[in-house]
Amino acid sequence: MLAASEAVRDPELDEPITSLGFVASCTVSATGDVAVRLRLPTYFCAPNFAFLMVADAYDVVSALDGVRNAEIVLEDHFAGDAINHGVAARAGFVASFDGEAVSELDQLRADFLRKAVMAGTDVLCRSLMAAGAQPSALAEMTMGQVLPSPELDRLRQRRAELGLPAQDASPLVIDPVTGAPVDAAAMPLHLRRAHTTRVSIEANTGICRGMLRHRYQSPGLGEEDQ
Repeated sequence: MLAASEAVRDPELDEPITSLGFVASCTVSATGDVAVRLRLPTYFCAPNFAFLMVADAYDVVSALDGVRNAEIVLEDHFAGDAINHGVAARAGFVASFDGEAVSELDQLRADFLRKAVMAGTDVLCRSLMAAGAQPSALAEMTMGQVLPSPELDRLRQRRAELGLPAQDASPLVIDPVTGAPVDAAAMPLHLRRAHTTRVSIEANTGICRGMLRHRYQSPGLGEEDQ
């Protein structure tokens, strides 16, 4: 059950809720009733981000074989009741925050996936340049020309989730909005933006880890020792 929860990511940080320490507990009864308790770094974490994580956790857990009922509860959060009730009812974000939310969260999810693509591009391209590749040469490279690695697999997955090309023949560096390849002239600026995006995500991840550990004195289930 905990392993399945690794598929649920913080949309902003692009990391599993397990390794971030967001899973407080997970219990499974003999009859297939599952109860998962989630926690976040602060009482006022953005409700749209929180809703995505709770809804994704519900989808992942409830889809597992042998699960009769899934209960996902976000604890110690100012909008916890609205989020928990809305997810349990499969009501969607707008209905869960009636009169406050004006749209569902598909665009927000896509925006964060684009940032994840930029960050993943930075990781791979910096490794290639450290091995001697010139920025202009990256414009001619395909994904299939990069040695297999967890980082490459992760970039492929994020691109695929956005509906962007992720096959071996696909350009390595693309615009995450249009899917178009980045040419040599635009490559230096694109790589600077990719690096800035990655640094920002990593900084926010570190801040969230620190705040969570300050708020709770015990590690979450599956939390990595960072």
